[in-house]
Amino acid sequence: MPARIEPAARTAHIDWPLAAASLDARGFAVLPGLLDAPACEALRDGYDDDALFRGRIVMQRHGFGRGEYRYFAYPLPEPVAGLRAALYPQLAQVANRWQERLGSALRFPLRHAEFVARCHAAGQTRPTPLLLRYGAGDYNCLHQDLYGEHVFPLQVVCLLSLPGAEFTGGELVLVEQRPRMQSRATVVPLAQGDAVVFAVNERPVQGARGAWRVKLRHGVSTVRSGQRSTLGLIFHDAA
Repeated sequence: MPARIEPAARTAHIDWPLAAASLDARGFAVLPGLLDAPACEALRDGYDDDALFRGRIVMQRHGFGRGEYRYFAYPLPEPVAGLRAALYPQLAQVANRWQERLGSALRFPLRHAEFVARCHAAGQTRPTPLLLRYGAGDYNCLHQDLYGEHVFPLQVVCLLSLPGAEFTGGELVLVEQRPRMQSRATVVPLAQGDAVVFAVNERPVQGARGAWRVKLRHGVSTVRSGQRSTLGLIFHDAA
């Protein structure tokens, strides 16, 4: 696991007003070049280091799809912990605006450590950042990463592999379930090192009579060849 990812430097170049506008309009935003190629390679090469992880999930055993993933253990490796903490404050501002639009009194603190303390006080103590690995024929069914009562409304996925060269297929798919309408699917193309922020569960959409709730699920289409690895950053912990 690398020790030289500088989260503050990697997140400083993000156009946060543009990202926030995309989240409001579409429920997701791409963060180009969040990680460089050496950082991506170092993160994915850590997949086989048992000391870094608390658990391994083989998807087909649970009906989740095909492929596998591993949850990091506490204390999180510094690159993962640093990215989680560096991304959170800007995303918390979006989350709080969404809560207001949805008529909820719940607000999220602007420091990630304070939100994690809230999760732990409620018994959600297991870390949720994870590495995912897919081979040819693997896929991830549509799902939501909820894990308990306390759910932060946004999460981040970063592509660690090089599309077209190291794998084909395996597109990230987002599906919105819109009230009284057919569901809408969006494929989000990513380059190596790009990340995407998207709604974990639901987001507000403005209608003629105020904001209404749109549910979102995400998954990964079938990998046609090679191996696809991603880093998942979920900001709430699991019960």
